[in-house]
Amino acid sequence: MYEKTYPSKRFNITLDFLKKHIKTSETIFDLGVPNPFSKIMEANDYKVINTKGEDIDVNQTALQIENYEVFTAFEIFEHLLNPFTVLENVKADKILISIPLRLWFSPAYRSKTDMWDRHYHEFEDWQLDWLLEKTGFKIIDHVKFTHPVKKIGFRPILRFFTPRYYLVYAIREKR
Repeated sequence: MYEKTYPSKRFNITLDFLKKHIKTSETIFDLGVPNPFSKIMEANDYKVINTKGEDIDVNQTALQIENYEVFTAFEIFEHLLNPFTVLENVKADKILISIPLRLWFSPAYRSKTDMWDRHYHEFEDWQLDWLLEKTGFKIIDHVKFTHPVKKIGFRPILRFFTPRYYLVYAIREKR
């Protein structure tokens, strides 16, 4: 297990949630290039396929040609212009998605140095729920959790109490 600090707190909660719903015998298609969490999944005996760095807003071929039973997108949907089309192209009937929640006291994230590291969407929970419903998925389980920071000030105090992440497990009801 990983230490209970950020991002380890997020990783621990996500891994526990994954283990609760997904068997290690199921192949996972993890949206995004290999990353620290995909390595954690592999270290816990999950078979993981990642994208190769293609612009998933434009090229969703990998979603259609790879063989997988589970689709995951951990803190990816907020970077996409069109997550609806991505969900429409998912072959799997099981998905796990986590998103950072929109915070009323903080503007949308935008890196000053990396033009790709931006949040086009900062969802409220009901918006992700609606997106999943519109693409034929039914939410089976979900959890919200906080993102405390080790700083002093008004926003850090609010972050200690305000849920920052929303993690969902859903299954496809209809195609």
